[in-house]
Amino acid sequence: MASSGAYRSTKASWRWLRELPRSTLIRKLGGFFIRRKMDETSDGKKDVLYRSLLHAYTEELLQQQQFLEVYLEGTRSRSGKPSPARAGMLSIVVDALCAGTVPDVLIVPVGISYDRIIEGNYNSEQLGKPKKNESLWGVACGVFRMLRKNYGCVRVDFTQPFSLKEYLNTQRSRNLPAPLTLEQILIPTIIAARPDQGLVNGEGEEQPDYRELSDEPWRRQVIANLAKHVLFTASKSSAIMSTHIVACLLLYRHRQGVLLSRLVEDFFNMKEEVLSRDFDLGFSGNSEDVVIHAINLLGNCVNVTSSNRNTEFVIAPSNTVPALFELNFYSNGLFHVFIADAIIACSVLAMLREQTAEVCQGDLGPSPTLLSQESLIRRAAGLSHFLSNEVLVAQPCQTVYQVFHEAVTRLIQYGVLIVAEEELSPSEEPWPKKFPEPLAWRSDEEDEDSDFGEEQRDRYLKVSSSSEHQEFFTFLQRVLSPVLEAYSGAAIFVHSLLSPVSEREYTQKLFKYLLTRTEKGVASYGESATHYLVKNTVKTFKELGVLKERRESGTCHLELSATFQPQANRNKLLHYILGFSLL
Repeated sequence: MASSGAYRSTKASWRWLRELPRSTLIRKLGGFFIRRKMDETSDGKKDVLYRSLLHAYTEELLQQQQFLEVYLEGTRSRSGKPSPARAGMLSIVVDALCAGTVPDVLIVPVGISYDRIIEGNYNSEQLGKPKKNESLWGVACGVFRMLRKNYGCVRVDFTQPFSLKEYLNTQRSRNLPAPLTLEQILIPTIIAARPDQGLVNGEGEEQPDYRELSDEPWRRQVIANLAKHVLFTASKSSAIMSTHIVACLLLYRHRQGVLLSRLVEDFFNMKEEVLSRDFDLGFSGNSEDVVIHAINLLGNCVNVTSSNRNTEFVIAPSNTVPALFELNFYSNGLFHVFIADAIIACSVLAMLREQTAEVCQGDLGPSPTLLSQESLIRRAAGLSHFLSNEVLVAQPCQTVYQVFHEAVTRLIQYGVLIVAEEELSPSEEPWPKKFPEPLAWRSDEEDEDSDFGEEQRDRYLKVSSSSEHQEFFTFLQRVLSPVLEAYSGAAIFVHSLLSPVSEREYTQKLFKYLLTRTEKGVASYGESATHYLVKNTVKTFKELGVLKERRESGTCHLELSATFQPQANRNKLLHYILGFSLL
């Protein structure tokens, strides 16, 4: 069967693509172009005719049993991490199936990984500059550059197909909860300064909203969940490349430089860590050869100097802002591999700080080195919600509590976390509340005397004092440090919002503020000032209810919400973020 692909296109790129032989080639191969936005009529309303034509054309392709290739992210990732899914084309496919136009559709998530992207880098866009319009000259230069330089390998992975019909039937049998907003989830935690209060009702139990959804909200949520499921599966299947590992090691384990022999050793260990988490590798061969190959591909982003000892080379990341941005792009290829463990590590840090502060104030409580496992998982769940615009931690069919329970178990198996053998004194209250059934990982059928049942009871943990384990724990915390530094910088900047300002102007000022902190050396992680992180902080603060939108003369203006007008609440937001940050 011939394949068909849907390509999103802006008006500018549409014009030059339509005039070039490239457009003819794409059409001959079965590709077709669609608008990036459906609402493009002069009055801003939905273009009903265009939508109808697109639906009819897509249904015809499906009826002819053509392959339909859809780029869910809509555009190329500028961060190295998966972009939020755009489910427009998927919604058309779902509607065609529900209307009986086709009996079933098989969906095949596809992951694509690069040693080095052909575009070179996206530094100009990450520095806030507008995207350059594509042109024939640009294409010619790209082809010449591709033939002249070594870009390594490209890896394409196809996952197990699944039936859309079965997926929808499964969703119909489930009682889908109405989604909670980020504001509903986290504001009680941040404002009330009670870390374990989030997502609970007045009786102290977790309370997802299970009211019956009407047809249209149910349809929208199912399609959104489907898009997230496909994107998560594609990301999970994507191979980890050598440049991803080397860039991550240089930024978050050896930022000050490392001997080549030590880098090779850590590369081998990191490779084993990736494999142990059921991810695949996009390279093979001797570790030293692979590391040298990756260093060559990273080019000017890496400094190689000679050591006086045994004439061994010292490898270090370049400290220039463009180099840090580019290394961060490739390092983010590992972000989803360690994200659950990294969130647990940062949550451990926050809890230990709080317990130490309580002990210093003379408050009675557990030992400042012991952590309740259930309290830790709740804390990690809150942080994962806060970072929901950065990465998908769990599939829609999973709860984040299950994911973090598995992460804690994994860290215990590695010896990084240790189950404390000390008994609590009678004056110390154990964790009083258990997770309710919809969010529990326990089974009612478990024998209370079984080893499994004993393992699932709340237990107290402590961090291993081994230098090797401490180093790995610090690495996990550093993986999240640039993100947390961007959000803490945004929380500081929000104090300057004294009057309504357009969202575009606010985003630009915030970006200049973070970039200035980087250039002056105030920020510990220069990559925290990338433009995509800035946009994500603004989006998150709007969803959190820190910033409120107000439309004036057709322009979206931002202002502080009533909740965060008091400076004390803004300070609580900053304190919440800094609690997870590695200083």
